[in-house]
Amino acid sequence: MKGTNLGEFEELVLLTIAALTDGAYSVAICDELEKHAERKVRLGVVHAVLNRLETKGYLSSQLGAPTSERGGRRKRFYELTTAGKAALIKSKQIRDGLWRIIPAFVFKGMI
Repeated sequence: MKGTNLGEFEELVLLTIAALTDGAYSVAICDELEKHAERKVRLGVVHAVLNRLETKGYLSSQLGAPTSERGGRRKRFYELTTAGKAALIKSKQIRDGLWRIIPAFVFKGMI
């Protein structure tokens, strides 16, 4: 499958969107990434990755309804496409395959 190689942060963003399901918009994505990856995430970087993943065909987006708490502005919600799901599955298969071939003694007593 062409173009299924994901960078680490792209993979984390896709996984976060999968976890958030219907509530996946940029601020929620940042919040979840900071919570689970335990690292500071900049909104501008997440926007750039979202745009790149949408261009690659891994995401689709749509604007939600305007909200009064946002001054009438609308949120852009993201969801995985079939290609995005396939890219995540392929990435997981690669990682799982590599983990399986690591000799047990390498991480003995650590995991």
